[in-house]
Amino acid sequence: MNHTLNKQKHYVTIIGLFFLLFVVTLLITPMIGPTDINLGKALSNDIPFKENVDANIMFLARVPRIFLAALTGAALSVAGAVFQSLLRNDLAAPFTLGVSSGAALGAVIAISLGLSYTIFGISTVPIAAFLGALGAITLVFSLARTRTGEFPTTVLLLAGVTANFFFAAMVMFIHYLSDFTQSFRIVRWLMGGLDITDYKTLLSICPMIVIGFVTLMFISRDLNLMSTGIQSAMSRGVDTVKTQKIGFLMASLLTGTVVAVSGPIGFVGLIVPHIIRLIVGPDLRLLLPASIFFGASFLILCDTVARTIIAPTEIPVGIITAMLGGPFFVWLLKRPKT
Repeated sequence: MNHTLNKQKHYVTIIGLFFLLFVVTLLITPMIGPTDINLGKALSNDIPFKENVDANIMFLARVPRIFLAALTGAALSVAGAVFQSLLRNDLAAPFTLGVSSGAALGAVIAISLGLSYTIFGISTVPIAAFLGALGAITLVFSLARTRTGEFPTTVLLLAGVTANFFFAAMVMFIHYLSDFTQSFRIVRWLMGGLDITDYKTLLSICPMIVIGFVTLMFISRDLNLMSTGIQSAMSRGVDTVKTQKIGFLMASLLTGTVVAVSGPIGFVGLIVPHIIRLIVGPDLRLLLPASIFFGASFLILCDTVARTIIAPTEIPVGIITAMLGGPFFVWLLKRPKT
């Protein structure tokens, strides 16, 4: 009984600390930027909103961007933890199965065709990117699926690598045929960015992200057993095929949803799960919620650096995460194996 209570206290304490970090990050970063704002004026009701410059900067420019960074960082971090667990590979990332390159191909096609429609308030490029991500998931799973309905890890990795190369080649081909304006938009999207100014986009991706989080938390115990090996999990009564399928689909859904809006922001799903694993251990019941809050805080801070380090010019946040991810990737390769 005492052991159970201690375990619950440990769980609450760890998650509480990461949640506190997230809240502090969320409160501080809106005040940081190339233009100083007065918090009192921004929150004041005495000045009409349209005339309140401080309120416009905070609530129309910075807050939506920060919330998108939070959702993107959380989704990529959780997806990375799940991929590393199911593939039993420390170097696995949310883009391993070709989801990112599929989304990139969809976005590039929409940009090259000059599509500028909106559907339910969402522009064509994010919709095309999401459809490209779904197409990539479908292709990879159809290639890797065996006659018994299983998805062997090695075959999945090979299918993902194949899809990545194919989609990347198509992106380069379309990019080569594009004019200067289209080429600039394509390159900018491929760098990854969080520069949005509306809340409709945030609301449109929230349901799929919540579904992904809740589903993965619900099967986190089975995912833990899967990480020790297929045979070991089967001997403990886990439906390995079902768990594997749900885990990969939900992780891919999270990745495709946020990449469709923010573009391919790399290394977040590689860096965050490893940092959290060093702190709390490999138990996904603790690792996943901790990754949500730390991943959100991590990308918010990266984006804050991206929009302030050479202000008033902004750097795409994908560049910042790549600069951090390169050395981290080398460290993963060179660290002593236990």
